[in-house]
Amino acid sequence: MKSRKKKVTALFLAALMAAVSLCACGQSAEGTQTAQTAAESEAAGEMASASAEETSDGTDLLDTIQERGTLIVGTEGTYTPNSYHDESGELVGFDVDVARGIAEYLGVDIQFMEAEWDSLFAAMDSGRVDTVINEVEYSDERAEKYDFSEPYTYVHGALMVAESNTDITSFDDLDGKRAAQNLTSSWGQMAESYGAELVSVDSVSQCVDLLTSGRVDATLNAETAFAAYMKEHPDAPVKIVAETDSTTSSLVPIPKGNERFLAAVNDALDSMRESGKLAELSEQYFCTDVTQND
Repeated sequence: MKSRKKKVTALFLAALMAAVSLCACGQSAEGTQTAQTAAESEAAGEMASASAEETSDGTDLLDTIQERGTLIVGTEGTYTPNSYHDESGELVGFDVDVARGIAEYLGVDIQFMEAEWDSLFAAMDSGRVDTVINEVEYSDERAEKYDFSEPYTYVHGALMVAESNTDITSFDDLDGKRAAQNLTSSWGQMAESYGAELVSVDSVSQCVDLLTSGRVDATLNAETAFAAYMKEHPDAPVKIVAETDSTTSSLVPIPKGNERFLAAVNDALDSMRESGKLAELSEQYFCTDVTQND
């Protein structure tokens, strides 16, 4: 975290946009959850809650999932290009397809329960979902409750400000500034570590709205999320001013005490990596291979 470097804004954003514009990424950054999807989410939650009692006796969650015949995954559904709804209303995205690949490897069906980020881990804690697949990163606090799979993506963080902003050119400049962030996300924690005051949001578009209206000074997120937004809104009066030196990793969290489920998820990810499926999905949604830690 201490090692950081500034990026030339125009070149950095142009490189991101050039890559994203070459592939068929998402059509809607926020998406709209259909009534059918909402009903499916509710049904998934009820199914997982009913099975939560079955695993409280020490049974590995993998047994419950296989007996149920369905893997129930929590995801946002509003986070392009990881988890969002396309023009037809279908839930799609890189993490969505990774989750589908895991379910296929396990030989079970899949159901998604969509919720805001702050509610996803509560759903896993209560047994309403088996896991959360939504660009989840490691943290010491989360490690107290969950085990984590091996990493399956590596992305840089980026700092976005309004186009007219000349005061913020690096992460250090966040001290005393207002940052639009999801309060419990790793990006929010990073902004806070630089001394920023957090303003709660649930989507990239909300961040941009607050930036352009002058209600916040900056926002942090994955470079891929910003690139996807700018592909859809090329005239948005915002800019990227800095990028992290190091990458952050996405992992699959598993409630502690489910070693066989964790091993099966890792085996599924290994299989997708070895077959080239992970890289293929990455190119499809990010227009670059973020599955390798270069």
